[in-house]
Amino acid sequence: MKLISLFIFVLSCMLFPQTDYPGQKESYSINYKLTPEENEFLDTLQYRSFLYFLGETNHENGFVKDRSTEKSPSSIAASGFGIAAWAIGAEREWISRKEAAQLTLNLMRFFMNSEQSADALATGFKGLYYHFLDMKTGERFWECELSTIDTALLFAGMIFARQYYNQDDPVEAEIRDLAGKLINRAEWDFFILPDTSKYASVLNMDWKPEKGYGNGKWIGYNEALILYIIAAGSGTERIEKGYQTWLSFYKWMEPYPDLAHVVFPPLFGHQYSHMFVDFRGLADSYMKEKEIDYFENSRRATLTQRLYAIDNPLGWKGYDSLTWGLTACDGPGEKYNFENRKFHTYAARGTSGPGLVHFDDGTFAPTAAGGSIVFAPEIVIPTLISIYERYGAEDLWGPYGFYDAFNPTLNWVDPDYLGIDQGPIVIMIENFRTGLIWKYAMKDPLIQEGLVRLGFTGMESD
Repeated sequence: MKLISLFIFVLSCMLFPQTDYPGQKESYSINYKLTPEENEFLDTLQYRSFLYFLGETNHENGFVKDRSTEKSPSSIAASGFGIAAWAIGAEREWISRKEAAQLTLNLMRFFMNSEQSADALATGFKGLYYHFLDMKTGERFWECELSTIDTALLFAGMIFARQYYNQDDPVEAEIRDLAGKLINRAEWDFFILPDTSKYASVLNMDWKPEKGYGNGKWIGYNEALILYIIAAGSGTERIEKGYQTWLSFYKWMEPYPDLAHVVFPPLFGHQYSHMFVDFRGLADSYMKEKEIDYFENSRRATLTQRLYAIDNPLGWKGYDSLTWGLTACDGPGEKYNFENRKFHTYAARGTSGPGLVHFDDGTFAPTAAGGSIVFAPEIVIPTLISIYERYGAEDLWGPYGFYDAFNPTLNWVDPDYLGIDQGPIVIMIENFRTGLIWKYAMKDPLIQEGLVRLGFTGMESD
């Protein structure tokens, strides 16, 4: 097994040379020249959004709140985003590198020393972690699930950190050491389904000590692409077969001319994996046949949502070319009424065009556009500025930038911020401007090995 891993690592170095990072080609660069006004706006938006990861963090253990309420638990995915956000803060001199490193180390130390067992109040089990944890004790919260995707997003932050914190310093050396230990002890095999069903070798979504495995399975295109890459890079057996099963459930549609893509209606599914993995110029077997990469796929999904808002088939107020973006977010809830339509609280809103609307109750989330800035800056930046000018100055804008969601039809604005929605704004603005998170995450041997094992090659490769 060690010889196989060594061979894969050497092969990855040949395919993805360390002079830059996998897939980066000049033809795939993000070409958009900011005006001074746009640059100033992005500075302010990114900084305000970053402040969430200081103000809603337990600095003693590094836990980041799920949402900006007093009694909110920590979200392990938001904590993974926090690792990247703190480094961005250090690069932009909003905090010192020392402070960013210490927050990161505090988080990793806690996870390293936390209880790993089948006990109902443990922090984790089998090297993975529960979705929500008590902000102070780290105990499991709300009888939530042991989550494969949320653990992967936490690990994505750690993978970035062990490359970014590269100085000869005791704190940064410990970050690198603990990141490796935490990632390596994850038993992804525990979640691999047997080969005896149509879900052969795919990863299960979750597990609970009271009930065992959940019914959810990671199939079809969604936010879990990074989960498969990390599991593959960690040496998980049968993951290649599981990935082929995952690909077999893809849905390719053309909602508008020249915008054919693998669909997933909420935009977060087109963003989360891309926050850490730079897919420009890389494609697996499925995307090779379609002659596009996942970056272009997300670009088309973003353009589709804008066209859907222009069409506005359900007749909601406020939808137009400068107000669009459906994703998982808070909502007004059933106490509101408009033409006897139903409104949800938190839900995965989304559309892949008129033929595939997952759920649309007239509620927008600024993170839907903000997290897509790398894919289509020419429409995202004017949209964010327009949303601020039309809704933000009085109601939608607060201490951490845009509040989580708003509904123009009901004149409703969410009073909360969500960590998993603040993270894409901070991280994707930075990737758009400097490529910082991509630069370091893509250097990691685990990411490179995962890409190779899953069959990713450059678009120009045979």
